[in-house]
Amino acid sequence: MRPIIHRSAPLVVATVFAQLTQSVSAAAADDACAILTPAQVTAAVGVAVGDGTYVTPTFKKTCTWTVGNSAGGIRFVTLNLQDAARFAGGKAGVNSVVMTPVGGIGDDAYYLGAGSTEGLFVKKGQRAFKIDVYSTVPLEKKRAMEKALAQQVLAKL
Repeated sequence: MRPIIHRSAPLVVATVFAQLTQSVSAAAADDACAILTPAQVTAAVGVAVGDGTYVTPTFKKTCTWTVGNSAGGIRFVTLNLQDAARFAGGKAGVNSVVMTPVGGIGDDAYYLGAGSTEGLFVKKGQRAFKIDVYSTVPLEKKRAMEKALAQQVLAKL
């Protein structure tokens, strides 16, 4: 007769693996530069970007990928990780900016701003983020880039 521990060993291994995976995912979900690779950003915006950088070394919820020579009208791309409360605050709107709902992305999404200064805010569960392509490209092209990047981020949240 085998000891009970042998029959439960797969369950123990699966539980430990799930906890380790969850910890790694939680860490990556708080590190904006770990969510998108330069290759993913380059593919979405159509020009090469450098490695992502943080505003400060200790605040990792915002990452910026910069284009070396503003090729194709793209200057840089930012990803800012947020919580659901901040997402809701932006959705409430401010008189000087326009909030435009967007369907088919996450649980809820909207553009906030006007013209080339707007960014795409997306919510999934209790997580949210803002993705913004800073550029001089036409608005519809900028929005398509932001949507493509948002889908990449959603896959990792």
